Amino acid sequence: MQTLAQMAVDVLQTADGREKTALSHAYAAKWRASRTDGPAIEVGTAKPPLHPARPAQPELLSPRDVPRRKPGTEAGRIALLHAVAHIELNAVDLHWDIIARFSHVPFPLSFFDDWVKAADEESKHFNLMCDCLEAMGSHYGALPAHAGMWRAAEDTVDDLLGRLAVVPMVLEARGLDVTPGMIKIFEQAKATQAVAALNIIYAEEVHHVSYGSKWFHFLCGRDNLDPTETFHSLVRKYFHGDLKPPFNEEKRAEAGIPPDFYWPLSAT
Repeated sequence: MQTLAQMAVDVLQTADGREKTALSHAYAAKWRASRTDGPAIEVGTAKPPLHPARPAQPELLSPRDVPRRKPGTEAGRIALLHAVAHIELNAVDLHWDIIARFSHVPFPLSFFDDWVKAADEESKHFNLMCDCLEAMGSHYGALPAHAGMWRAAEDTVDDLLGRLAVVPMVLEARGLDVTPGMIKIFEQAKATQAVAALNIIYAEEVHHVSYGSKWFHFLCGRDNLDPTETFHSLVRKYFHGDLKPPFNEEKRAEAGIPPDFYWPLSAT
């Protein structure tokens, strides 16, 4: 029987987005079943690729070269949904990567439960965005996308605390800040399918940020580290730039990230 780490590598090595997320859903269901009804699946160990497999499209560009489109136009709203789809596909890989890459670290099984659930939900989010794009006559891969999305994974390839600090607690927390504004754009356009999809993403991303905070604090406690000072040090090391307000303080607090974590790192 495959181990969970081997399943994670399978997902990472699948290029097509729809196929990747279908496999992600299937493996998440297997893991959940093993945790309740058996037979048990071992966490195991595996060697994940440094970069996940990717489809031929979209073309990946430097952030400065990705075209800017006005969200008040239909083309701009398609571009916004395409950007979210790209983020969600990267998130699928980021969550399976943390399972495979750090499966040798001693953790309660609930650590793996959390990241399997997060990967499963990110898979749903990607497909929701693809459905919205297709309903608008487009598809994922039709536009260029940000080439730097995987940089945080590369930078923290051997630093689990750094990974937790930068991916869920900075990058995904940023999603909590900007998603309400995106929802308003689609509400104004009466794009009900996109509004419903973004509301699902907004609600579930809070949990993903909270998993990062929970396990970051767990490791800090186990290693007798000050969580706030450690967070600041790791973000300054691995995150390229300041954190940008305004911050969604309510949702960040709900996810377990207090203001003294992010305000000292913010752009002034």
